[in-house]
Amino acid sequence: MEAAMTALSLKDDILHATIVGSSIFIAVVACAVLIKATLFRTETVAIALADAPQVVTVAPRTFSYRAAGEYYRDGYEVDGPVRTVSVTQPLTIMKYQVSQADYARCVADGACSAAEPEFHVADDVDVPVTGVSYTDAEAYASWLGRQTGEAWRLPTDEELAFAAGTRFPDDALGSSANPADRWLATYRKDAERTANRDGVPKPLGHFGENELGVADFAGNVWEWSTTCRQRVDLSRSQAERLAPAASCGIYWAAGQHRAAMVFFVRNPKGGGCAVGAPPDNLGFRLVKDTTWYEPLLVAVRSLGIRL
Repeated sequence: MEAAMTALSLKDDILHATIVGSSIFIAVVACAVLIKATLFRTETVAIALADAPQVVTVAPRTFSYRAAGEYYRDGYEVDGPVRTVSVTQPLTIMKYQVSQADYARCVADGACSAAEPEFHVADDVDVPVTGVSYTDAEAYASWLGRQTGEAWRLPTDEELAFAAGTRFPDDALGSSANPADRWLATYRKDAERTANRDGVPKPLGHFGENELGVADFAGNVWEWSTTCRQRVDLSRSQAERLAPAASCGIYWAAGQHRAAMVFFVRNPKGGGCAVGAPPDNLGFRLVKDTTWYEPLLVAVRSLGIRL
């Protein structure tokens, strides 16, 4: 008994020492990274302040939206469930989509690849950048973080729904048990979208603001999110519903409707739309991280470490 108690005590001591050692290591790394950020961020902040993105801070609230994903029951596709979410922290998001001119600065700096828009608009027209992939958007977020000393990232699908408010799409097709009804509803919606298409990018602000002050959502530029496309079988138990996926290469883009897009696609008309009608254009807007540890995130990312 005494030997067992001694072993247990020793195990607790080792665990405590491990936790303390890990905490000290993290603290040392954090201090080193913050010192580096302080020493090397002054010039980039001064350069970027004149072109700081306009943002909207969306206040916390409870809202409902239809969950992203492909949902099935008994082998047939069904509408996704409506989720009600209580957001407890404000969300700071760009008022407008990233512009053609701002993205061009990142390209000129060698940090972003050139966009490949379907519709070419004169450089002096203030329009959203289009023809950009998920990878391009992430590269721009990293570059903007280095320029401003702030943490910028792509939003999740839920965050886009939160910021888009009443403009966020609901792609429900109805609850008919007859699969043919769903196929017909899909055909009608896709035909309507094609008939009403006007894909030429419009100047920032053209589509107006929603009730939260966010501009141009659900215009003709779909916005990348970090939410992966997933297949969900509602016939299975909660633990077995999600189809296994080794990695995510397909993300949801939202606009007039949702579209699942392969991460490297820039022009949706050239293929790569995994499900549904392709978007008119692919662009993005970013969320600014305002958490207390945001300076540490910026500093860590400045070292090339992805979080």
